[in-house]
This record gives sequence, C-alpha cells and structure tokens, in this order.
Amino acid sequence: MTNAIVYVIDDDPHMVRAVSRLLRSYEYCVQTYASPTEFLRHPLPPGPACLVLDLRMPDISGLDLQRILAQEGQSLPIVFMSGQADIVSTVRAMKEGAIDFLTKPFDDRQLLAAIQIALARSRTAQAERALLNRDREAFEKLTPRERQVCVRIARGLLNKQVGFELGTTEKTVKAQRARVIKKLAANSLADVVRLVERLRTAGIIPSTETAEAAAASSGPRLEASRTASFGCAFDKTARIRSERGVSMEPIANPGADVVGPKCTESAYR
Repeated sequence: MTNAIVYVIDDDPHMVRAVSRLLRSYEYCVQTYASPTEFLRHPLPPGPACLVLDLRMPDISGLDLQRILAQEGQSLPIVFMSGQADIVSTVRAMKEGAIDFLTKPFDDRQLLAAIQIALARSRTAQAERALLNRDREAFEKLTPRERQVCVRIARGLLNKQVGFELGTTEKTVKAQRARVIKKLAANSLADVVRLVERLRTAGIIPSTETAEAAAASSGPRLEASRTASFGCAFDKTARIRSERGVSMEPIANPGADVVGPKCTESAYR
C-alpha cells in the first residue's frame, strides 16, 4: 500500500503485536520497539514516517521522547496512545504537535485514520524540506553582489533603485538581474520573490529591511539637518543686522536663477 514506515513504541508486548499485525494487514511497513531508548539507538532513514507512541513507559516517557525529537529537529508526526491518559498530558502532547491522542482500548479505524493524517503531514514536510534545500543550493551559487541584487528585486525595487542603493549603474544591475534569474532557474520575477520569501521564513536569509530603511533615510535626515542649520544661521544674521539698522529684502539676483537677500542701509552711518 505504501513505502512509508510506521514506528510503534510500547513496553506492552501484547499491544505492540496487535498494532503491528493490524498495520501490516494494510501493507504498512512497521518497525517495533519496546522502549524509546531502543528507538533512539537507530538513525531514522529518509522517507515519510510516523510514530505510534505509548504515553507512559519506564525509562523515557512518550512526552519526553516527543521533546527529544523536537530538539533534534526531527519532524516525526506522533500518534499517542495510553490507557492512563490525563487532561494535562493530552493537552501538552497536542500543543507540541501530536496528531492524535488515543485512549486504550481504541477502535482500529481511529488508529488507521490518525496514521493516514500523520503520514500525509510527513510527506508534506519532506516535500517542503526538499524544496527548501534546492532553494538554498541555488541561492548559494549566486555571487555576493548577485545576492544583494536578488533580495532587492524581490522587494520590488526597479533596476535604477537597486543601482542607486548599491552604487552601480542601471545597466550593470540589469545584467546581474538576468544572471540571478538564470542561476535560480526562475521563470519569472514572481518565482524569485517566492524563493526569497521561503529562505527568509526559514531564517536562511536574515531580514535586513530595518537596517536598509535606516540607511536609506539617512540622506533625507542629513539634508533636513543642513536646511535647519542654514535657517538658524540666516535668522541670526538677520537679527544682528536689524540691531545695526540694516534691513533684509529678498530680491532676484540678476546674475543667477536664485533668490537671495539684499542689504539696504537705512540708518547706517
């Protein structure tokens, strides 16, 4: 029926035998373990898989194994089963991502339905990981400058804007943009945007919009500061001349296209 693996962990040999017999009758590949410690000794092979896990066991509990797998980055969907379940354990298991929590004795259809959901989630997670690995490998083939261009065109910047930020010409950015699209095997700019967003969501590309926005706004802030300084200096000059009886009248400068102040001596001796 499927090449997926269902791992069954329970210290009750009768339960292990019954569950494995049921799953094998539906052509699942089943591997059984008497304890989480035994399970952890074996590396997990690639491919879709899920875990049918008893809650209470002597050495390591099911909840502890769930936490260990999460810390190791193993996204293995878990179906819990227990004859001594309590609300606290059930809520904790579900919050940590368990597919279902079955109370012994449970109906065969409940277990089969939960396993189908778990394996579907495993296949989806594996496909997403494979796509992310391809995205990472493609992005790492770009030169440092091409990566800078890539993240900026993904933000929607035009070639001219990218060139302004990077201190290069629009023609150069256009050529770099074409190489980026070719190396990423993208059919359109939308494909580049989606690739960058996947890498950014996974934390592979750090979000730098805040720093870039600060750098971009430093120019306007500097210009505003210069304008304010000039205004203060002009006001000070006007005040001094007023005290000395010199008026300030704006006139057009015949020798230029700007408007400047003209000093007229009304009471200057």
